Amino acid sequence: MIPIVHHPAYVAPAPARSQYQWNKNGLVRDLLLSHGDRFTWHVPEAVPRKWLETVHDPDYVAEVLEARVPRIKERRIGFPVTPQVALRAQMVPGGTWLAARLAQRHGFAANTAGGSHHALSDTGAGFCVVNDLALAAVQLVEEGDAQRVLIVDCDVHQGDGTAALTAGHIGIATYSIHAEKNFPARKARSTLDVGLPDGVDDDGYMAALTDTLIPLMDSFAPDLVLYQAGVDPWAEDRLGRLSLSREGLAVRDRWIGATMRARGLPLASALGGGYGADALEVAERHVASILALAEGAGFGR
Repeated sequence: MIPIVHHPAYVAPAPARSQYQWNKNGLVRDLLLSHGDRFTWHVPEAVPRKWLETVHDPDYVAEVLEARVPRIKERRIGFPVTPQVALRAQMVPGGTWLAARLAQRHGFAANTAGGSHHALSDTGAGFCVVNDLALAAVQLVEEGDAQRVLIVDCDVHQGDGTAALTAGHIGIATYSIHAEKNFPARKARSTLDVGLPDGVDDDGYMAALTDTLIPLMDSFAPDLVLYQAGVDPWAEDRLGRLSLSREGLAVRDRWIGATMRARGLPLASALGGGYGADALEVAERHVASILALAEGAGFGR
């Protein structure tokens, strides 16, 4: 069965002035449950403060945990950091870390939240409060649970925070394939960045992905992959600039799952971006992504 990580705190009440769809994580859970007994469910623990401080400035960590993030930083994040949002910010990185540990045992596991790749050392940004990908990768390497972690980011937006927070860490490499003209305006430097022009379709996307990711994997030789499975490269996504079809997203994720399986690499996915007026439609894209990854990883349809 497919290991899934979820915590009720992922579904925080929507703060005032928020454009983020806070109910999508609950909808993802409900849609997965509707598939019956295909999954085993796992509940993460909140990460301790010292884990957050491995990648984030201690003053910013205090601001988040005490729900007193300055207004200027909340504007960069896109919503206020309430006590419920602060609790979620501790749970989601625990979920990505747990998914990685489960993937090491089962080959693949998915977190029903996470992929918060814009969060920087001293502030959040772009709907991201703390960076679960960077935090999990650093913790796994420093605790000796992995030697070389590759973070593969297929969100339509560059993983600038992840790149910045892990820069110079010899046990972590970052890969980002994204729309070059999309947010953020100022890009960070990943180990490998693949900036695509607006409007790239299924074939163009897969050609760019396969031509660039395989050589990086050959040279870095990871023993664990964290995957930011953003579904916002879809042509009709509210914040995307690429032109992938629904089937194109599925092809991407089946290829990711199958490629890691063929190399014997544990694969842990985090939800990533997906935007639209219909929260259920967005959740359906995320669930399709998880199922395609699992299929590629050998869990069947």
